[in-house]
Parts: sequence; structure tokens; C-alpha cells
Amino acid sequence: MENNIKLSEVVGSGKDGRILKEDILNFLEKQTGAILPPSPKAEMMPPPSPQKPKDKTIPIPVSRPPVFTGKDKTEPIKGFQKAMVKTMSAALKIPHFGYCDEVDLTELVKLREELKPVALSRGIKLSFMPFFLKAASLGLLQFPILNASVDEGCQNITYKASHNIGIAMDTQQGLIVPNVKNVQICSVFEIATELNRLQKLGTAGQLSTTDLTGGTFTLSNIGSIGGTYAKAVILPPEVAIGALGSIRALPRFNQKGEVYQAQMMNVSWSADHRIIDGATMSRFSNLWKSYLENPSFMLLDLK
Repeated sequence: MENNIKLSEVVGSGKDGRILKEDILNFLEKQTGAILPPSPKAEMMPPPSPQKPKDKTIPIPVSRPPVFTGKDKTEPIKGFQKAMVKTMSAALKIPHFGYCDEVDLTELVKLREELKPVALSRGIKLSFMPFFLKAASLGLLQFPILNASVDEGCQNITYKASHNIGIAMDTQQGLIVPNVKNVQICSVFEIATELNRLQKLGTAGQLSTTDLTGGTFTLSNIGSIGGTYAKAVILPPEVAIGALGSIRALPRFNQKGEVYQAQMMNVSWSADHRIIDGATMSRFSNLWKSYLENPSFMLLDLK
């Protein structure tokens, strides 16, 4: 009806000649020359297994062919989008400031490769994120003001005892930020287990209110999509957030002045400038960075 197609003119490929959505799309393509999306069967196929990038390989963005309908479309803002409108409107009333740095994850990459089979044998997929969260929690113990909140009039600061660190997730329902509770008392493996659970529920759209509330600090892994830098927006009533870029192999110099292949990642912090100054954010970032660049340092402070 939207495209003024007469069903009598369409050849059905379904059982007993039934007309399927794919038949409509193919008919429309022939009539207009429009490039149409793949069939539902193709969309449901699992993505290919990730492989290690080869030298000089240019990453190709994954996208669907555009569909031009020629008509405006208006729909209500609801669900997670509506919640995001409210949250971001409040967030942008906060005076933000940013701080950026790069982190050499060469040693962490080696460590993760050693631990991945161990975690997999326990049924858990081990990403870099559990290490990022644990390092952040150790840093928050030293700089508790980053794990705080302020009241609406910014007259009182509440220092949170629990490190409930949120992870921004891109889902079919929109941007959601579930959080891992009490990271300060969790092991790296326990954090990975909880992240696996949250990811599965987030993909299925089954996260509970408990999973989505009570966050005290947030990390946004924009690098999982492919970004290098991002200016993250604080999620009130939190006072700080970090955006993590993709990990890239880049040339760097060691202490002897020799060039080596380093696994580099950029981090962009945003903080509430009403109660946090640049020096505090810098010192926290340096501590977080030292834990990740020298993973063995974390052993000294793990609870």
C-alpha cells in the first residue's frame, strides 16, 4: 500500500504461490531501481568469526544498503530513547571538562592472550574490559571524589562506598548503561563473568532495573565499534566518565630509543568541573594507566 503495488502483478515465491516480503522488495527494485536490504534469511546469518588483522588490511565498515522511500516518517520517541532524552538533557547542564591520554597495552595484550584459554575453560569470554574496570576501581580507591555524586544544588557531595561501574552498550533498543556492582571487591574473573551476563541480557533486551540503576562511574567502549576518540557525556548523578578508543598497533620508542610495535589505546575522560579539577583527573588517569601498562602492579593492590 505504501508503494502503490498491486499484488496481482507480483509473482509469489512462497508455498502455494504466497507473496512474501522478499517478493515485494524484488518487485519494487525492478520498478524503481532502488538498492534494497538483504533478505531476512541473510540478516539472520551469524557474522563471520573474527580474525587477526593482516598487514596493510583496510577495515571495511559494516553497513546495510540504503533504501529510499521518498516519504517522510514521524514516530514517537519512546522506550530507551525517551529515557536518553531526559538523562542527556540533565547531563548537559553539568559543566564538563575533558582530559585525554594514550595507553600502551602491549603487556596487557600478552597477559590476556595467556588468560583467555583459562577463562574459556570456565565458560567465560575474557575481554579487555574486566581489566579496565578493575584498574578504574583501584584508582577510585585513591581518588574517591570521582566515585561521588552531588545534589541538585551542588551543595553536598556523597562519596559512594560501592564501585558500581557502568558499561555503555549499543543495543537494538538503543544506548543502555548497565553496571557491574561492587567492582572493588570483585576479581578480574568475577567481573568478566558479570560482564558476560550483562551482555547476553542486553542483547536479548532483558536487563532488569537493578542492572541499569545505581551506577557510580562509567566507561564507554567506543573502540568496540571502531572509534579512536570520543567526548563522553557524564551520566548524572555521576561526576566522571571515560571513553575508550580502539586498540591499534603503532610504532613507539622504548627506553633504549628503539622502535617497537606497541598496542596503543586512547582514553578520553570527562568530569564535572564544579567539584573535580584537571590535576585530580590527570592523577587518576595516570594511576589507571600505570595499572594497565604494568598489569603486575595490580597484584599489589588487589583485594
